[in-house]
Amino acid sequence: MPVFEYKALDAGGKAVGGLKEADSPRTLRTVLRRDGLFLTEVVGQKQAAEAAARDVRKRWLTGRIKADDLAIMTRQLAVLVGAGVPLVEALTALVDQVEHERLKRIVSDVRQRVNEGSSLADALASHPRVFTNLYVNMIRAGESSGALEIVLVRLADFTENQARLRSKIVGTLTYPAAMLVIGTVIMAILFTVVIPKITRIFDETRVTLPLTTRALIGFSTFVHDWWWAGGLLTIVAGVLVARWKETPSGRAAWDRRALTVPIFGGLIRQIAIARFSRTLSTLLKSGVPLLTAMDIVKNIVGNVRLQSVIEESAAAIREGESIAAPLKRSGEFPPLVYHMVAIGERSGQLEEMLKNVADAYDSQVETKIGALTSLLEPVMIVGMGVVVALIVFSILMPILQINNLAGGA
Repeated sequence: MPVFEYKALDAGGKAVGGLKEADSPRTLRTVLRRDGLFLTEVVGQKQAAEAAARDVRKRWLTGRIKADDLAIMTRQLAVLVGAGVPLVEALTALVDQVEHERLKRIVSDVRQRVNEGSSLADALASHPRVFTNLYVNMIRAGESSGALEIVLVRLADFTENQARLRSKIVGTLTYPAAMLVIGTVIMAILFTVVIPKITRIFDETRVTLPLTTRALIGFSTFVHDWWWAGGLLTIVAGVLVARWKETPSGRAAWDRRALTVPIFGGLIRQIAIARFSRTLSTLLKSGVPLLTAMDIVKNIVGNVRLQSVIEESAAAIREGESIAAPLKRSGEFPPLVYHMVAIGERSGQLEEMLKNVADAYDSQVETKIGALTSLLEPVMIVGMGVVVALIVFSILMPILQINNLAGGA
């Protein structure tokens, strides 16, 4: 939809201006009139295109919308709707409360669409990069069931939990990642700058260098002379692997292998199962039909193999089978999951059982990440110490040999 830059007068006769999406200048006039503004001038098509380009640049500068921003906005909207404020007025108040510039503009557009007669879910669906299929479908279920306030609260809780887990994972891995980067930089400087200068003193001697020293000099020379080839080869390999992963067979093979990688495969599986269980529980609590919920959930687990299992489970459910049976047959879900699901189905508390599964696996993920991080730090320190010790040993040994020869002479 084109973006027009306009000038208008408000009800008090004050001149205002801004950017607004509209099909045509005539539609723009109608839209502004509904907002209590009287259009006086529409910028030309070329200038409007420039304004749209400025708008795109502004979006890039303001940054992406984080899960925390979305959770806060959802919580605020839930409070306003729960207080009995009409939806359009609640969205108007939300525009003033939201601090993130890009999110403010999106909420303003949603308010405009709702004011024109669109449902909240359809208005949110026009911004798929911000509001996911999960988010939109939960809002749609809340509107159809008359429980929009409850759905908004659950959405806020769900978004906050996901943001909290992501923050813990990122925070836990930040220090090891920083150590890895710093260690890599230090090793690169040693092998490309320091070692070549030190080992030049061996060129004029006739001493037979130890094997470790010769290996060190050879590796340092290779890094110094061919670093660009190594970097280019890494980039080419990365591009080829990325393109292979984009193919259906490549993505399936990659995801299937990811689940079996020692140590990290179990962690990937636990994160996916926790996401599957919590999302399905939230959708079912919000009134989303089971098959629709399964179709949504399969797109958020992040693993093609698990997606196929969920699709097979949905097909089995359509044929009258329970959820637990196909999950058990797949062999990809641990016994805890399908036993808890089976208990939930028999007792009529499937949503609560799924939530318990998600809590259990979230706790396991946090514990395992903490353990891996605690183990990774000393391993990295010991590894760097071993490398430095080998370098020192390889350099000192020939120096001592030279000194002994000089002393003997």
